[in-house]
Amino acid sequence: MSKRQQPWSGWGSAAHPEQHYLIEPRYLAGGGDLGHIAEYLRASGWTDTTRRSPATIAFVSPDRMLRVAYQPPGGWQIQGASTGPGSSWQVALSPQTPVEIVAGLTDTLTKARSAHAPNVWAPLAAHGWNSERGPHFTATSPDGNAMVQYVQGEPGQQHWWIGARNEHGSVWNATATSTTPLHLLQGLTSALAAPEPVMRPRGHVPPSHRIRTTSVSVLPQQLSAWQQARTAAARAATWARNHTTATRSRPAQPTGPNARTR
Repeated sequence: MSKRQQPWSGWGSAAHPEQHYLIEPRYLAGGGDLGHIAEYLRASGWTDTTRRSPATIAFVSPDRMLRVAYQPPGGWQIQGASTGPGSSWQVALSPQTPVEIVAGLTDTLTKARSAHAPNVWAPLAAHGWNSERGPHFTATSPDGNAMVQYVQGEPGQQHWWIGARNEHGSVWNATATSTTPLHLLQGLTSALAAPEPVMRPRGHVPPSHRIRTTSVSVLPQQLSAWQQARTAAARAATWARNHTTATRSRPAQPTGPNARTR
């Protein structure tokens, strides 16, 4: 795009395209922008508690029952408080877990649970992942670089393990307690197996021969618009959910010719 064709952005200045890369498979793309998750949670009505926490990012759900935090070098800690025996749960994801995959879980935290029974394995099977029943139930990506495993052991030791590796070794991994709600894990595996590439800026492309990259030029306002569209969708969904809840909680008003008026 020539300077004459570039969008005007103010007196004496012009917005210049920045080089980014579309990376696939997404599970080898590297960590990404933490704001992808933080801004969505904020737009969904979660409370930002970062100032009161040693974590880089810390959010608490409106009902105070859920917590999402990112703290290097440990990475992501996502927790659900106990509401009864054995109901507390935790998911830990290492720092280089792509934020788009983490968001598969954290976005699901903000939404109403579907009436359909969750199936953690269904998104993987739909995208050609190979499943194997052995000592542990395992699903492996078609290229062999990512894995989801339900580790069976002694009572109380069962857990989920998810991870990805390239030619240099492990890139990231995640563990989840066996009590983690399955619809949250389905959100995670849906994001994990999605075939769409994710975007990273120049200088943030992992050094690996197992990824495919496509160079693209992106205007800063395009990046801002994409983020704003994501947060706007979160605000709209939150408003709709709160409005529905408020409507259902209102007492029914009498109707008909004998109804009293106030």
